[in-house]
Amino acid sequence: MEVPLLDLKAQYISIKDEIISAIEEVCESQLLCLGPAVTAFEEQISAYCESKYSIGVSSGSDALLLSLMTIGINPGDEVITSSFTFFATAGAISRLGARPVFVDVDEDSFNINPSEIEAGITEKTKVIIPVHLFGQITQMKPIVDIAQRNGLCIIEDACQSIGASQDGIKAGNFGDFGCFSFYPSKNLGGFGDGGLVTTNSKDLAKKSRLLRTHGQTPTYFYKMIGGNFRLDSIQAAVLTVKLKYLDEWSKKRRANAAIYNELFANTIVQNPTIAANNLSVYNNYTIKVPERDKLHKYLEGKGISTAIFYPKPLHLQECFKDLGYKEGALPVVERLCNEVLSIPVYPELTSEQIEYTANCILEYYN
Repeated sequence: MEVPLLDLKAQYISIKDEIISAIEEVCESQLLCLGPAVTAFEEQISAYCESKYSIGVSSGSDALLLSLMTIGINPGDEVITSSFTFFATAGAISRLGARPVFVDVDEDSFNINPSEIEAGITEKTKVIIPVHLFGQITQMKPIVDIAQRNGLCIIEDACQSIGASQDGIKAGNFGDFGCFSFYPSKNLGGFGDGGLVTTNSKDLAKKSRLLRTHGQTPTYFYKMIGGNFRLDSIQAAVLTVKLKYLDEWSKKRRANAAIYNELFANTIVQNPTIAANNLSVYNNYTIKVPERDKLHKYLEGKGISTAIFYPKPLHLQECFKDLGYKEGALPVVERLCNEVLSIPVYPELTSEQIEYTANCILEYYN
């Protein structure tokens, strides 16, 4: 049996006519950059995310960069974040000449450990970027408390967690900004790159929109130095169609995760731990296992596609060697990088595929 990590073709087939119609409408209008399709999407995604303002941008990476630029991060500033995340989280910090300060994570949730943050704060610290990894929100109350006590901003990297909530509050509403990605593999994925910045501040939204288009207003007059962070109209049109199905898809992901949870109960496989106050959207179903690399190869031979997010922590990556981190600096992150394996959980997955995947994993250890 073949079990892909993600089957975008299955999703596309189910809504093909709506997608083609939306794209044709943009093609007929020839309003291709920003324009009415983007405005309509921003209004609908604001309502979905329960944020006052949404700014469609070119990618999740640019959402992070734009948020940092809006806050005014400068060379020499410090930004505290997780070492267990995709490169873009820290890359955006470094691109502005600021210094990423990496913090260890919680063993169970894989998210930044709030109790580790305060030790990393210095007089140069300006921002905390918690990452809501794999579809689950970081425990935000202690982070908000720390930020308020120290006069720091919060940018939520929610690129993997659109629609997730904590204590009934949606991702992107705990800090100054929420950043989302619409890369095709995300729960809400476009037909290429795309991203979103959310905020509940009118002033921050206004500045973000200005920076999104080179800091220009009116045309050819520049208030500040921004960038080209626009969301394409075709991407907005596709995302508007898909948004209608997002909650249904997230519900199916949770149902698939529940099957895995039952099949892996009382076995060597450690299921993802979801906090009681969290509603996860399972962008990934990530287990902890011994002999991870051997299992990964074994499953490949069985026709099951899996992924390792992430094989090497950011603080030990070559591009960050000048920061001075050594092995052992963040022990939990370093251990997880050798134990985690993400297995298929996408909505179109069949129960037979789930059972086959779980049985093959248990078969390996038995």
